[in-house]
Amino acid sequence: MMNDRDRSRHPQRPNQAGTNFRSSQDDWEIDLLREMVAIPSPSGQEADLAAYLVERMASLGFDAYRDAVGNAVGELGEGPHTLLFLGHMDTVPGQIPVRQDGERLYGRGTVDAKGPLAAFIAAAARVGPLPGWRIAVVGAVEEERTISRGARHLLSAFEPPDWCIIGEPSGWNRITLGYKGSLVVQVRLRLPLAHSAGPSQLPAERAVDLWNQIVERSATMNTGCKSFDRLTPSLYHITTCDDGAYGIVNMTIGFRLPPSHTPQAAIQTLQGWLSELNLGASTGRSSVDATAELQVLGKEVAYRAPKNTPLVRTFLSAIRTEGGKPSFVLKLGTSDMNVVGPAWQCPTVAYGPGDAKLDHTPDEHIDLSEYLRAIDVLERMLRSL
Repeated sequence: MMNDRDRSRHPQRPNQAGTNFRSSQDDWEIDLLREMVAIPSPSGQEADLAAYLVERMASLGFDAYRDAVGNAVGELGEGPHTLLFLGHMDTVPGQIPVRQDGERLYGRGTVDAKGPLAAFIAAAARVGPLPGWRIAVVGAVEEERTISRGARHLLSAFEPPDWCIIGEPSGWNRITLGYKGSLVVQVRLRLPLAHSAGPSQLPAERAVDLWNQIVERSATMNTGCKSFDRLTPSLYHITTCDDGAYGIVNMTIGFRLPPSHTPQAAIQTLQGWLSELNLGASTGRSSVDATAELQVLGKEVAYRAPKNTPLVRTFLSAIRTEGGKPSFVLKLGTSDMNVVGPAWQCPTVAYGPGDAKLDHTPDEHIDLSEYLRAIDVLERMLRSL
């Protein structure tokens, strides 16, 4: 295990402009990330990556194992205090050929979120066991699905840690303090058919009109609100079919929820809108002929961690010492912070290298100099414990 950095094996760190990066094929930290990215691990198919991580963490001195749901867990040291690094192994579908182009490493998961998870492993391995602290690194399963199966298992498998760091891209000099909540529902509409030559809307047209009204009503609610405080709808899927004299429309709709809207409150709001929209009116028939059914597919509450905690102060100091100007960010998506933050109520942040704008895109890549600098920040944070 590498308790102290061997500078002769590391690429030269970038200057302020980040222009003097030199990659090295035998740099173990870059190899770790490259090998992780080369193992496909879409949600539900993380077993191969978990096996690799358990073996790799064991070789770095961790007590490493897979838990009951398939999370890869590595632990260093013992003590009355616990710091949990919670990353995730899974990615969205769609592989990207793994390649390195100068400072950039391309591949699915480089940013979301194998880069942050690899940085956690590397930083903990550099430092080794710390007196009084149990350091745990977890690569969780199924974060990209709405169930967050790996993180939910930890709620019962782990005692609440003293500090928790979620592995998500923030940039090496930014700290994420919060994530919006989410609600994903399927709306099933049963609407009377009409002749396309007549004046009435067809079921598909009526569904589009319904979606437009949801967008308009959400925009009205959001008047004067900042991005993190807005109720934001998204139309994921829409399909139609005919069933005798009726058309069936299935719509999968997602909402990004601000702290002011719990999932249950958002469900009640949507149910109220559906009841007010009188779905049968545009056909000239009684609205009794039209029905709308709502099925909840997934939900998470919004979570915003406090800024004035020992964990945040330690990160701020580490970033400044590494030459950065730290800042805070609130994310408009969700992460495993939404699962563990409200339950554990311990000092929590999300941190990791990478540009979140590249999440889920076909151009996903990470700047390796940023990846290495994030490891430096994490190492410095650990050494200050």
